[in-house]
Amino acid sequence: MTALPKRQQNRILRERRILDAALKVFSEKGFVSASMDDIAAEAGLTKPTLYQYFPSKDELFTAMMSQERDHMLESFEYPSASGMVAELYAFSWHYADVVLRPDLLNLARLIIGEAQRLPDVGRAYQASGPDRVLAGMMTYLERQRTAGRLVFDDAELAAEDLWGLILSAPRNKALHIPDAVPDRATIERYIRNGLGVFLRAYSTASEKDLAVLSSLKPPPATETE
Repeated sequence: MTALPKRQQNRILRERRILDAALKVFSEKGFVSASMDDIAAEAGLTKPTLYQYFPSKDELFTAMMSQERDHMLESFEYPSASGMVAELYAFSWHYADVVLRPDLLNLARLIIGEAQRLPDVGRAYQASGPDRVLAGMMTYLERQRTAGRLVFDDAELAAEDLWGLILSAPRNKALHIPDAVPDRATIERYIRNGLGVFLRAYSTASEKDLAVLSSLKPPPATETE
């Protein structure tokens, strides 16, 4: 594989630095109070340089959310030879690793707090994050239905069921009680149970798929955990 030109590599690294800085600032101040000056300072750039990458705060917020969304959907975008159950399991852990991070939990709390007064902020968050994750899940589940591995009438409801089963309860608790973020054993308990319920409801070979699920091991903890 040909290496990218140095200039392009630098641009990618700088863009990543901007997105990381944006997440830090947005998660500490919320969308309304965060400014492009704050984000430029956090990224160690001048504001004119920041605007060369992202012409507005709205576009920067969308790009930041897209980065986190893409991480969650990696297991679906790049299927492995391991099969559907392993991909669902990997997605569940990617989802948990993203949405239970303290910075993203805090961002969600701040967005909820701003949504009543400024509903466009809530709409932007929903459209650039959860709605697009849901769309990616629906596309994946529809592929599995076409392949004969799943059966359902409504892809959106099937995706919502998957989403709700794997982690809704502990995430909702963590949103309201900041020191109640679940440990990995608890996350594993919810993921395994949620996927088991999902497979019993939608799999065309549920017993076989449940046996595969029981053989899977959780991924190693990240350095931040």
